[in-house]
Amino acid sequence: MPPFSVLHVCLGNICRSPMAERLFALRVSERLPQGAEQPVLSFSCGIADWNTGASMDRSAARELNSRGGDDSGFRARHMASEHVESADLILTATQEQVDYIAAEYGYALDRTFLIRHFGMIVDTVTQDELPSGDASPADVYARGTALVKLADRRRDIAVPEPLDDPWRGSAAVFTRIGDEIDAALAPLVNRLLP
Repeated sequence: MPPFSVLHVCLGNICRSPMAERLFALRVSERLPQGAEQPVLSFSCGIADWNTGASMDRSAARELNSRGGDDSGFRARHMASEHVESADLILTATQEQVDYIAAEYGYALDRTFLIRHFGMIVDTVTQDELPSGDASPADVYARGTALVKLADRRRDIAVPEPLDDPWRGSAAVFTRIGDEIDAALAPLVNRLLP
């Protein structure tokens, strides 16, 4: 049951998925009434294990912080079954991560999407297709799970686009990736908290 949990996945869990994790939580918080309980759980991991325990990449952290986010306390994690099992929605950076989930956790494919693909699909969903309610965790959970089911049935309406790996890229590359993450998450935030 609540909160609605979103797992963000990339390769090493130091650039794209931690930015998405923290930006999603931030954008939801910005829409909540003062003092409201956080209705989502946003967390991340990588399919590779070489960065386990590492801080967020410095360039990713700078980009996140420039958008009002906070990288403090972040530590990279390698994907484990408990991450997948506890997620209501899994958003990946690339098809490679979807393929990894298909091979290791096939039961989760109906709730696994490339982040940009999911954003494009959700942007087509109207509020009258979702349960009504407020910003309470129970109502956000109901809307979130309904969105995932609708998106699974509508996969063919948009072409999946990957999120490039900015690792060792310029500040401009990280800004572009930050923009793409924010744009992909905006329809989800807007539908969860109308």
